[in-house]
Amino acid sequence: MIRVLVWNEFYHEKTEEQVRSIYPDGIHAAIADFLGKEEDITVRCAHLGMESCGITKEVLDETDVLIWWGHMKHGDVPDEVANLVRDAVLDGMGAIFLHSAHHSKPFKALMGTSCNLTWRESGDSEILWVIDPAHPITRGIDRFFRLSGEETYGEPFVIPNPDKVLLIGNYSGGEVFRSGVLYERGNGKIFYFQPGHETFPTFYNESVQLIIKNAVRFVAPTYRATVTCPHVRTVNDESYVI
Repeated sequence: MIRVLVWNEFYHEKTEEQVRSIYPDGIHAAIADFLGKEEDITVRCAHLGMESCGITKEVLDETDVLIWWGHMKHGDVPDEVANLVRDAVLDGMGAIFLHSAHHSKPFKALMGTSCNLTWRESGDSEILWVIDPAHPITRGIDRFFRLSGEETYGEPFVIPNPDKVLLIGNYSGGEVFRSGVLYERGNGKIFYFQPGHETFPTFYNESVQLIIKNAVRFVAPTYRATVTCPHVRTVNDESYVI
């Protein structure tokens, strides 16, 4: 079983009626609902209002894949929590960062850049084009799929050159954006996926759900160990037992 932890600020759903009407139990609950129907996935949720944001080393040690959604409250996440996430990914935990999580502390720590982009909220529609249809994350998606409304993100997206670009978003207002990108950091795999603004029912879209399910399986760890910097003996040392 792949053990998934879905993390969400859980702020807009409590303060904005429009968002609450779309995600009455929170964005994390909507994501957990469709993931929990998969036979090979178990799901837990955590959010900003929990003690230590629901993130401890013990929790992360029992998590194969962390999904992170954030927007307005990035600064409220303690640095020590962000560092725990960073270290867990470096040790091999998989991570999926959704939408405005591009500005989350853990994502920025793993990227080492500002992760800035251009944006506007004007209700543009978006077409997401599949760049690599053979990749496990985009398997089962046609050449493209369409979202009738999304927050518009645009280049330049100040991230390191991705190991692989899987999806390009094209908005009705003209922007293009690297909407699905992959990285490896240490022993861990990271997928950033752009759709998911809180005022749109994006996480009910079947293509979005399929990509997230595929991504969970792809970034799940195959090897997990703390990367250390040991002092070692030469292989010719007679005290080495082989």
